[in-house]
Amino acid sequence: MPNLYQRVLLKLSGEALGDRADGHGIDPEAVQSIARQVAKVSALGVEVAIVVGGGNILRGAEFAKLGGSRASADYMGMLATVINGLALSDALESQGLETRVQTALEIRQVAEPFVRRKALHHLDQGRVVILSAGTGNPFFTTDTAAALRATELECDVLLKATKVDGVYDSDPKKNAGARRYTELTHMDVLSQRLRVMDGTAITLCMENKLPIVVFDMLEEGNLERVIRGEPLGTRIRSAT
Repeated sequence: MPNLYQRVLLKLSGEALGDRADGHGIDPEAVQSIARQVAKVSALGVEVAIVVGGGNILRGAEFAKLGGSRASADYMGMLATVINGLALSDALESQGLETRVQTALEIRQVAEPFVRRKALHHLDQGRVVILSAGTGNPFFTTDTAAALRATELECDVLLKATKVDGVYDSDPKKNAGARRYTELTHMDVLSQRLRVMDGTAITLCMENKLPIVVFDMLEEGNLERVIRGEPLGTRIRSAT
């Protein structure tokens, strides 16, 4: 079966790298599970860029509630995503992949600054590009960073990896009768206020006709199944 997508942006939450029980810290097995899945799709010839969050280490918005500046808290959160990016880079390279970590904040001792043309060159060369530090600006989420980078790098799709198997009309952990959507439009997500990604990210995807697939990545093999076009999770597309 041919691949449905040739170049993808994989959005990982920080919690995806954390302990399976509470999402905190960096769990080596969780990181290796992600690395194994990325290695398999890379072997298929798929170009992979990754945006990772930092919530397993620190959430800027929550830290700001303690009385600090929201901007400072957000910068702390950006640094947490760099830590996750470096951990993910090492795990991917242990699987035989070549990687580049790029950051929206300049930390030249540990990563390249994000330059669109360099990122595209790395993807063309078969390297996995890990994009950290969000957009480099406070008040923007890593979901928005993922939508922005996916658009800049001309990706075919934004793959939103989660701990649930798609988008529901209510929280399936709290409501046993919650209904999972198989397909939505970007406008459906906005009008129904579905908690998939923040509104800025969804709007950016909608304006650039960038499809989104929300799927469960905890089950190994699901990333490859999505790449091959199997009907997993929820697909979010443009109305026209």
